[in-house]
Amino acid sequence: MKRRTTSAMVAVGAATLIAVSACGQPTQSTAEPLGSVKLSAAETLQASAKSAEAVSSYQAQISVDFTSPKDGAGSVSGSMVYHQKPQVASDVTLDKISAGGQNVPGGVRVILLGQTAYMKVEMLNKLLGSAKPWIKLDLAELGRSAGVDAGQFLSQAQQLDLQSSVKMITGSKDVKAVGTETVGGVDTTHYKGTFPVAEAVKQLDPELQQKLAPQISKLKDMKFDAWIDAENLPRKLEMNGAADGGTFKAALQFSKFNEAAEVTAPPADQVGELPKGLNGTGGAGGSGTIGS
Repeated sequence: MKRRTTSAMVAVGAATLIAVSACGQPTQSTAEPLGSVKLSAAETLQASAKSAEAVSSYQAQISVDFTSPKDGAGSVSGSMVYHQKPQVASDVTLDKISAGGQNVPGGVRVILLGQTAYMKVEMLNKLLGSAKPWIKLDLAELGRSAGVDAGQFLSQAQQLDLQSSVKMITGSKDVKAVGTETVGGVDTTHYKGTFPVAEAVKQLDPELQQKLAPQISKLKDMKFDAWIDAENLPRKLEMNGAADGGTFKAALQFSKFNEAAEVTAPPADQVGELPKGLNGTGGAGGSGTIGS
């Protein structure tokens, strides 16, 4: 049981920290669409980054596939709702999760409100005998209990939010328009290119740059595709790269800019605490309140 629980926590821990991708840095930009002004491909990426800064909420479809020589293949897919105000918040539903040969039946739902996280995992509840569907937890403690580096997953996850993703691709020197396509019912122009990861990270907040430092040394050029609408808003982004024999591909499709549904915490009577034996504060025999 201990081995199964640890394997489940590894997969769930990875998925939870990927969910933190929704938590970008709040901004105060009021960038205006450039309308019919004709821009070069590089200028369009810059304009898109400015437009993304003005987005305070959105919905997204998420798909991540990865491989590594050590852990094999894995994937995560689902959807999220993101808000910056009145606090940074996200509601992420991951319908499909596999990592290191372990699947998470029933998927995962994670609600993040500021520094508080709520997780709903059918498999984990069964393993722990929980009487409540939601678990309140601390991300750093979850990472320690699962035997994974929470800081590493967090920094990788932060590459996937709307604003950070668009900022990173502005470092491309070879971007070009390759056609027009409809994404989610919206007309877009499809752009394709590569960007040097080390240079792209310099576009981000200094604190995030520091968190990403251990990872960027392993990556060189990242390929990307971006579908941008007439208001210079990114409707879809895909990125893929390789390092140390592993591969990574992420796809995000965005909608409902500045009109996404509100993110709220689950009802208090449906929330339990993670048992001490699994939250990094006690031994395996520690008592908890998850079923209370």
